[in-house]
Amino acid sequence: MHELAITRNIVDGVCERMGETRIASLQLEIGRLSGVLPDAVRFCFDLVAEDTTMHGARLDIEEPEGVARCSSCASRFETAGPVVLCSCGSADVELLGGTQLRIKSVEVI
Repeated sequence: MHELAITRNIVDGVCERMGETRIASLQLEIGRLSGVLPDAVRFCFDLVAEDTTMHGARLDIEEPEGVARCSSCASRFETAGPVVLCSCGSADVELLGGTQLRIKSVEVI
């Protein structure tokens, strides 16, 4: 379960950056093609945040769809699965979005 390590790194990084400032909420963006399970991050968050300045903070997660562009026909389309195929049948696609994992905002008390 790599989500535990990812969540720990996020919490540690935010707490380090914010010092002793109490955190009210954290907003993450976890793309559907990132390989990270948002529900697992939610599960790990309270455990990892305990005994930190983020204890009791609200966690909000946005889950943007995957976006790709076909190199064969230039179509731009959304995709949710790990196997990305264009409707023209081509697998020669470039992922434009949905792979991100980032901190969008931190709200302090």
